Amino acid sequence: MISTAIRVARVGSAAELAAAALMMLGFPVLMIAALVPSVYAFAAAAAVTYLADHYLHRKGSYLVNRLSKVRAGLSIRFLIRQLLLILLLARMDLSNHLIFYGAIACFIASYGLQAPHGALVQLIRNRRRMPVATRNVDLKSRIRIPDAPPQGLLDRSAEKMLHLDLAAVVGLLISAMTDNAIAGFAGIGVTLALGCLYVLVLMPYVRGRKTPPDADTVLAAVDDWLGQYKPETVLYFSGSKDSAYQVNMWLETMEQLDSRPLVLLRERVILQNLAPTAAPVICVPGGVHLMNLDLATVRVALYAANVGKNIHLLRVPTMKHVFIGHGDSDKLASVNPFSKVYDEVWTAGRAGRDRYAIADVGVRDADIVEVGRPQLAPIQSGPATPADGRCPTVLYAPTWEGWDGNPGNTSLVLAGENIVKKLVKADPPVRVLYKPHPFTGTVSAQAGAAHRRVTALLEKAAAQRATDARFTTDATALAAAQADLARIEARLAELAGAGGEKRDEAEASRDSIVDLKKHEEVARLRAEWNDAHWRSFPDHQHRVVTGAEPRLYDCFNVADAMVSDISSVVSDFIASGKPYAVTDSADVGVEEFKRANTAVRAAVILSNSAGELDALLDAVRAPAADPLALERGELKQYLLGPDEPTSIEQFNAAVAALARKAESRNLGQEALIAAGDPEAAELAEVLPGDTLKAAGEAESNPTG
Repeated sequence: MISTAIRVARVGSAAELAAAALMMLGFPVLMIAALVPSVYAFAAAAAVTYLADHYLHRKGSYLVNRLSKVRAGLSIRFLIRQLLLILLLARMDLSNHLIFYGAIACFIASYGLQAPHGALVQLIRNRRRMPVATRNVDLKSRIRIPDAPPQGLLDRSAEKMLHLDLAAVVGLLISAMTDNAIAGFAGIGVTLALGCLYVLVLMPYVRGRKTPPDADTVLAAVDDWLGQYKPETVLYFSGSKDSAYQVNMWLETMEQLDSRPLVLLRERVILQNLAPTAAPVICVPGGVHLMNLDLATVRVALYAANVGKNIHLLRVPTMKHVFIGHGDSDKLASVNPFSKVYDEVWTAGRAGRDRYAIADVGVRDADIVEVGRPQLAPIQSGPATPADGRCPTVLYAPTWEGWDGNPGNTSLVLAGENIVKKLVKADPPVRVLYKPHPFTGTVSAQAGAAHRRVTALLEKAAAQRATDARFTTDATALAAAQADLARIEARLAELAGAGGEKRDEAEASRDSIVDLKKHEEVARLRAEWNDAHWRSFPDHQHRVVTGAEPRLYDCFNVADAMVSDISSVVSDFIASGKPYAVTDSADVGVEEFKRANTAVRAAVILSNSAGELDALLDAVRAPAADPLALERGELKQYLLGPDEPTSIEQFNAAVAALARKAESRNLGQEALIAAGDPEAAELAEVLPGDTLKAAGEAESNPTG
């Protein structure tokens, strides 16, 4: 019952639900107490509404944030409480006393201060929002960016300003109880003085040396840095907050490039969710600002997603454009017709090339280059059966439901519970790791409900296994691992705070230059953290793995087999050489399923009943008798390319070859200009440094 109410109210816990209920009940009680009148009942109800409101805001509750949509927002709630206090004073025959008029004047004045306060806060935030936000770009030596205002001034500022009425409310209630106006006037004075002080403290941050430079100055500084750094290869990305993983997976590859890399983002929310990197990062939300950046030295632009904003860079002719994607799978997204706008499309192996040929969407075979998957380097290959006698681990990693409602997108809705039930009841037993796609449940309520049921199944099975005498735990080893984990996390927290907390975008752009030694130590500690994490709980314990850590590839490395759906997860897991199963959720049949989906040709194919899981478990327990082992090896090379040269070597070679093509094209244009070609001469006015600017002008005047 409570869990249903929590889900319906969209609150995070029973405590949040209780706070919301108390706040909503508190206001009717306030009205009744004012009408009775009862000062003590009013004071108690007011205290409850203040505390509940503050708690819900501190928790960032969805419910309290949505109250403004039904005319019950934060300011309205405070106004109602103040009006009810005025009603209480009137019912107590204080309407002819000076304190009554003082209360009215105080509340009017306090609301009058809301306007300049709100305007100042918004103005400060706007002025400290950079036209171009950066990481690992030296702006500090080029422009002066002042420190951000103290966090306390801007964080939940409207709530803090409204809560200043607390002094007046307490003073007026004391006056009503004691029939002495001194406390009331004292409270009114404190409220108004603090309100005025809050406004005055904010004023210096909207003018003079406490404000960052204007947009033109910042853009000039970024251009100056670009001119000195001379980036050669750009990773371009645009998307929503939830899609940050699509660019994060390429950051390590960018760091390993032989050419000078640059990560170019279009949304601030992506920058906020970007993984740590040593590569320079520039976030340019405005299309016009992007078009005015000097990217004349860039020869190769890499695109991890097909999105509309790609056009802002695709129109630049001095660089070659490549679609690298964010996964290699048999989904329709892997053969998007939009891909033909790029100069080249890079795939992991031969399978990607064949997909485009079969799909016939306009991508020429000559424009496809096989470069492997550099991100797969952390995936370890090894025998399926644990050599140390531990309980085998099966990873269930379903993809999400997608946008089109196709039942074949995810196994979670139709098969998820069947898969997990069979795995937790397997004999001999196996451990189950469940790692759902981060988008699970964002489109389909059915998928979200299935995810919760699978989670509940595993939690129940884990609790039962904890009391099963067949499973023993080495308490000493677990304690040692947990101690290691605590030590590593403490050091990581220390390193995260070593540079000081960056209070806003301007400060982060100014100070976020990577410390390479610290960056390398963090990478080493994260590897140690991963090892300690898996040792910190029994190796037979079922787990639900969500969030960024541990990563999917870390789950691959501790798993002995995997169950998944048609997605890049399957193609990636093939790099491990371990057995895997894929669910035919759309029930198209084994032969058609294998014909349509290359990555499942060496898989155990599951129906929605999951009755075929025994074949996967047999392969885990007796790898020598695994009938699909040879096919997996052949499929791995077909999907992901050869092991030698390494994928990063192939990738670097592809970047260098395409950069030479771009340079050859640009030299050809220069030769035409030198030869007096009139069309080339006209083009010379926009090559190479002003190409983006001209493109922006063309976009604003499409008929010109």
